[in-house]
Amino acid sequence: MLFSSNFKHRFFNAFRELFVHHHGSLEFRAKILALFISVNINNQEDYSELIENIAINIYKNDINRANLLILTIQELVKKVRDNNGLDVDMLVAHIQNELKVVPRYAKKIDTDSLKNLLNITKNKDTASYQENILEFLETLKKDTLKKLKD
Repeated sequence: MLFSSNFKHRFFNAFRELFVHHHGSLEFRAKILALFISVNINNQEDYSELIENIAINIYKNDINRANLLILTIQELVKKVRDNNGLDVDMLVAHIQNELKVVPRYAKKIDTDSLKNLLNITKNKDTASYQENILEFLETLKKDTLKKLKD
């Protein structure tokens, strides 16, 4: 298993704004993945292996950064699940606002990885919701990148 409850990883996660290079990019990716996972309240644990694979693919040579991504995703999903000041609509708003401020983050929306996560969903209504989120993210990415070129 990639992730460990290593003190160093928990420390850096708690203070990522201070100690982690490009923490905004990492958090943006975490929000995208957390959004997709959070709508599937009943099967969130099923995503752990795929999330590990995605984190490794994103940060190929940096296992510590991959672990921080996993921790950040888990933290966001827990906040949504526990209704602790964050919900799916707020995640969407955060993603949209961050793209307005840093449009190049649109390149970090990996819809292919999200399609792999869609395969885990067993409930048809949840799958439909996730497909709508996927379509929304694809459109948001395309529109943001188009504006970036103009």
